[in-house]
Amino acid sequence: MEKRIANSVQIIQKYLAKEILRTFAIVLATAMSIYLVIDFFEKIDDFLEAGVPISQALVFFMFRLPFIIVQVTPVGVLLAVLLVLGLMVRNNELVALQSGGIGIRYLLKPLLLLSLAFSFVLFFFSEIMVPITMAKANNIWRVKVNKQVATFKQKDIWIKGNRAIYHIAYFNPVDKSISGVTFNFFDDKFNMTKRIDAKKGIHESDHWLLQDCVEQIRLQDGSYQVSYPLQRILKIDLMPEDLKKIAKKSEEMSSKELSTYIQKVKDEGYDATPYQVDWQAKLAFPSICLVMTIVGTAIALRNKKGEGIAMGVAYGIAVAFCYWVVYGFCLSMGYNGFLRPFLAAWLTNIVFVVLGTLLLLYVD
Repeated sequence: MEKRIANSVQIIQKYLAKEILRTFAIVLATAMSIYLVIDFFEKIDDFLEAGVPISQALVFFMFRLPFIIVQVTPVGVLLAVLLVLGLMVRNNELVALQSGGIGIRYLLKPLLLLSLAFSFVLFFFSEIMVPITMAKANNIWRVKVNKQVATFKQKDIWIKGNRAIYHIAYFNPVDKSISGVTFNFFDDKFNMTKRIDAKKGIHESDHWLLQDCVEQIRLQDGSYQVSYPLQRILKIDLMPEDLKKIAKKSEEMSSKELSTYIQKVKDEGYDATPYQVDWQAKLAFPSICLVMTIVGTAIALRNKKGEGIAMGVAYGIAVAFCYWVVYGFCLSMGYNGFLRPFLAAWLTNIVFVVLGTLLLLYVD
């Protein structure tokens, strides 16, 4: 009898895993198609206005595919679990299994194993493929579409302005500040007329407020007048939004690269909090598949038969929406220093896993 139950459990687990994978593939393909269509119509006008060939635009969207897969996979996992288990509830399959001595815990095993596999794949995409492909996609957008003339390394940013060259050692997107800056200004014959070095700069309205400056102005005899103002207001053709587009983004770096960058920033005395939060998020995000599996299973098994699959899916989408709102809020709190980077990235997963587990414990 026990051997017969064990064989039945294995068959059911394989069937459940197969149905989850099949449903996930359908949901993923559908979600990716919708995402791509929306993304295409949002950006195609910019490509056409910039005179970029359609072939180059298609390459751009191809490079964005791994990023799109990473974004829609958690929702795909959640919907696959809800749909498959919802059908089993509607068809009284779970009742039949429980009558045969096969409890819910036997169903959780393949679901949890699949969620771990999805998390591993998601980490692979996030760590290996997304940094490479997004760097290429962002480069096409910056250079081909926005016509930005800028070169940068992982650490330093170089920008060519109107008869000027700007060098910025570090840009903090949270408080819109720049550190370790040098502004070089030239005349129409490319002779340097002025150079300003500053320890820090903060953007205020339509100007930059530079602090701890060294200003060198070229005189008519070719010599330079040097002064050391504590503050200097500077109006130039450089905005924080430009730096956000030009500076290398966390999504373009692997966790190892980001960790190295964080250490360099800290060694030079700058605030690396935003990047520390992003580094923790790179580690925390793949586990969202496990979170969505637990929550989705709890919702599907607690959903009453009379409410139907559609209601269960609606509950699932509402939970996913709440997850992203809370996750974004926690990251924002981390960026602004109100939460430690670890908590900012992991707190949402911890809360939703606890809630999902509590719901599973009270499933009839």
